[in-house]
Amino acid sequence: MTAAQHGASALTVVVPVFDEQDVLPLFVQRLRPVLDALEVDYEVLVVDDGSTDATPVVLQRARHTWPQLRIVRLRANAGHQAAISAGLERARGELVVTIDADLQDPPELIADMVRLAREEALDVVYAVRDDRRTDTRFKRVTAHGYYDTMRRLGADHGPTQAGDYRLMSRATVEAVTALPEHHRVLRLVVPSLGFPSGVLTYRRDERAAGTSKYPLSRMVRLAVDSITGVSLAPLRLATWLGFVGALVALVLLVYALVGYAVGLTVPGWTSTFMVVTAVGGVQLLCLGILGEYVGRTYTMQLGRPTYYVAHDSLTGEEPRD
Repeated sequence: MTAAQHGASALTVVVPVFDEQDVLPLFVQRLRPVLDALEVDYEVLVVDDGSTDATPVVLQRARHTWPQLRIVRLRANAGHQAAISAGLERARGELVVTIDADLQDPPELIADMVRLAREEALDVVYAVRDDRRTDTRFKRVTAHGYYDTMRRLGADHGPTQAGDYRLMSRATVEAVTALPEHHRVLRLVVPSLGFPSGVLTYRRDERAAGTSKYPLSRMVRLAVDSITGVSLAPLRLATWLGFVGALVALVLLVYALVGYAVGLTVPGWTSTFMVVTAVGGVQLLCLGILGEYVGRTYTMQLGRPTYYVAHDSLTGEEPRD
């Protein structure tokens, strides 16, 4: 029996969290009235991505007064995208919304997302940020660069500035979770399915409390996963660099042969060193790019899960030490 069949509800809201003890009470205060007003069976599936602060305690307290709150705790920090995937695989709703807990994305938009999906029979409703003035300039510039790069690489199926705040139908969720890819970047995977979709825009607010859990290192990792996950451009770049390197080597060979034939002597050490260094750098770059793809293939061959669930409040089992 799948998660969807086990006590299915009309709506599941998946919320990945990591060390969000400060903002969670505010998030619950904003989210619960919105969902109660929908007058449908719902569940809020919070995926605790290995938090090290008091997040588990805050969630358990909230669950005592909110029976629709369901907690899935991962044994170790698996990352934002993996936490969302864990929630999607365990969601039971016919409609599934994914949203972060930092309140930069307004929970009040969920009602409009559900309405639009039902009225227009849509499988996906994207929440698109049309105003990011509350973000830092660095964040806005890097976000624009990310989406522009993805578009140029061919991942232009979805709306620009659409992050991980979206609504999906049960068919969409099942299609996503059936994919064998381990390093899913959902903001690219979901649009690539081509399911009927709509867009709602909103103003991105400042974080309500706490600090961002998405430092530069994670942003770079997301960019690498996005590029290698949606495009063969890096491999083609390696091919072209190899082709150019071969042409350069051929030209140098002809030059050396001509010089030898006419009796020219070339000091050569500096130029040879520069050429060897340049070619070696290109080779290393190509190996690095190829290594990204080989690594992803190797990970999929192993079949190791990207997360391990320590406790699911739906089962009523106590977490193991």
